[in-house]
Amino acid sequence: MEAASIAHVHGDHDHHGPPPANRSSRVEAPLLGMLLFIISEVMVFGAFFTAYFFIRIAQGNPWPPPGTQLPVQVAGVNTAILISSSFTIHWAEKAIKRGNHFGLKAGMLTTFLLGCTFLFVQINEYANIGFAPQDAAQQTIFYSLTGLHGAHVFIGLLLLLFVTIRSFRGHYSPEEHRGVEVPGIYWHFVDIMWIVVYTTVYIL
Repeated sequence: MEAASIAHVHGDHDHHGPPPANRSSRVEAPLLGMLLFIISEVMVFGAFFTAYFFIRIAQGNPWPPPGTQLPVQVAGVNTAILISSSFTIHWAEKAIKRGNHFGLKAGMLTTFLLGCTFLFVQINEYANIGFAPQDAAQQTIFYSLTGLHGAHVFIGLLLLLFVTIRSFRGHYSPEEHRGVEVPGIYWHFVDIMWIVVYTTVYIL
């Protein structure tokens, strides 16, 4: 009896720290965290779109402003570049799941370069568009909305850079590829959001 009591006491001291967390969701924590972050960012973009439509429709201001012209064709080519990057990162994800490390490295590097090209073209557009953010409310919301997206692209490029570096160092495998998949979800969100921005601001 005494031996059993001693064993019981020692057994209680074998476990240190809090008990294991109860996982109420079947979604892995990194994936769930990214999805919740994207939902919050959709709300942020929604606020900017609300301001854009209020200025344009409720106040009846014409868009683009008289005497200015948006570079629809250039932005369209830039949109195609960004959409292409979604296909290349998807290719990279599929490649590593099959154990194809060359496909992973090629896909990630191509995606990163396409994203850099998109951001460079957008900055060049700002420099030559012909109006400034302080000119009027419409110009302010244009720079705010497209600039908000540009900031997300920049953050996405940092993530892609880290993933690309790790890809060339062989950190991923068919069993361990979550580090590619989670940033990929964010990049797909960035691409989809730009399609909405381009359609709303440049086309409609």
